[in-house]
Amino acid sequence: MDKQDTAFIIDALKTVKYPGYSRDIVSFGLVRNVEFKDGLVSVVIALTAKDDAIPTQIRTEAEKALRLLAGVKDVAVFVDAVRPDAAPDGKSLPEVMKKVKAVVAVASGKGGVGKSTVAVNLACAFARLFGAKGRPAPSVGLLDCDIYGPSVPMMMGVSGQPELIDSLIQPIENYAVKVMSLGFLLDESTPVLWRGAMVNKAIQQFLTQVQWGALEVLVVDLPPGTGDAQLTLTQSVPLTGAVIVTTPQSAASSVALRGARLFEKIKVPVLGVIENMSYLALPDGTRETIFGEGGGQSTAQALKTDLLGQIPLSTDLRRTGDAGQPVVLSQPQSAPAKVFMDIAQKLYEKLPH
Repeated sequence: MDKQDTAFIIDALKTVKYPGYSRDIVSFGLVRNVEFKDGLVSVVIALTAKDDAIPTQIRTEAEKALRLLAGVKDVAVFVDAVRPDAAPDGKSLPEVMKKVKAVVAVASGKGGVGKSTVAVNLACAFARLFGAKGRPAPSVGLLDCDIYGPSVPMMMGVSGQPELIDSLIQPIENYAVKVMSLGFLLDESTPVLWRGAMVNKAIQQFLTQVQWGALEVLVVDLPPGTGDAQLTLTQSVPLTGAVIVTTPQSAASSVALRGARLFEKIKVPVLGVIENMSYLALPDGTRETIFGEGGGQSTAQALKTDLLGQIPLSTDLRRTGDAGQPVVLSQPQSAPAKVFMDIAQKLYEKLPH
């Protein structure tokens, strides 16, 4: 049957939400085959889920939606469900992840809040912290999962093609941090026009075919929102926790709160909230709250977690990021660097040792 024949079926399946998410199974790329002949609808849905109840719920909701369609006499929904390799006890982790002690996702509900800047400087702050504690370097990894706008390589001052040794991708190292990003594999002028299944495959490859080695923590920079990258990551590896980045204004914090609820639904602990662009320090020592105030604190309170720190507006933070010299390392005595180090220490106390 051609696409036009099954378009009304696809439209019906768009009403079926993935449990715990606001997005539907079609936009997640889970619907693999649709047929309609003589009143019989046949649908194949492929997914990965830790919870055995999820495939059953999706099948039930899909059948219900399809039976409401005019001209449909019978419905056959097949759900091809696979349990992820990752397990909370760590026994079934992908081989390359078995020496990674903790995985921390840096997330936000919307773009433009400086999430990647936070992820980069947080990873470097961890590297400084572990270095001071005598951990062998590199003991920190940084995974850039922002498929559509990978900016981590520029901010970390790294480029080039990763090596492939024994069929495993070798992350590129700088500042005692192992870095992996799609940005290493793409031409800078090439737009990324990928659908959900391709995004999922890329992230799974980063988690299963990159030689991370022994790490104290892997920091994961997620794209904004609650899309394919978040779903794939949470299904592929057990996250130690998530850190939510917001800015002070209520519009940003309300969106950040909605994004954070995703982690609650999939039982990933929210380790804390970081408020970026909190204030501008004036020469006379006073602070100007350009974007308002209170957003980070209210988000943390709503999530019943900690406000880990408030990062000031700073031209140094922007300039060092553009130059590939994270402020935590290039200007360790600056106000932003001190806040990042304090946040890293607070998070370290929440991580498994």
